[in-house]
Amino acid sequence: MSDALEIEVLGVGGPILPLEEIERLLAFALGSAGIDSGHVAVEFVSSERIAELNVAHRAKRGPTDVLSFPIDGVDAVAGPRELGDIVICAEHTSDLREAIVHGALHLTGMDHESDDGEMLAVQREIMSWVSPDAEP
Repeated sequence: MSDALEIEVLGVGGPILPLEEIERLLAFALGSAGIDSGHVAVEFVSSERIAELNVAHRAKRGPTDVLSFPIDGVDAVAGPRELGDIVICAEHTSDLREAIVHGALHLTGMDHESDDGEMLAVQREIMSWVSPDAEP
């Protein structure tokens, strides 16, 4: 099993961040849960595609900014761990960095709809480290 994150970036349409920046954001977010290895895919999709996924998987109509699809749970698996997919619609995202962090935190099992603000607090902390205007 690899001791590193394997990141795959897919899709087109919208201002996609440099791979190094995506890797850094994922490392911070996943690392916050002690995850330092496995495969994650980040896909940039159209408004139409994210709306299709949103209705199919969340029963919510219309486009959204980011969806996450965890694959392997916390139990041990044979071979490299498949962390899951993060799907982002740049057209409906005000901050691509934050969408990546948000999606990755969902892959760790966090859920802002049920955790009394824990996930969003972690997200704010990570964003304070990685935002372009963050103080050193």
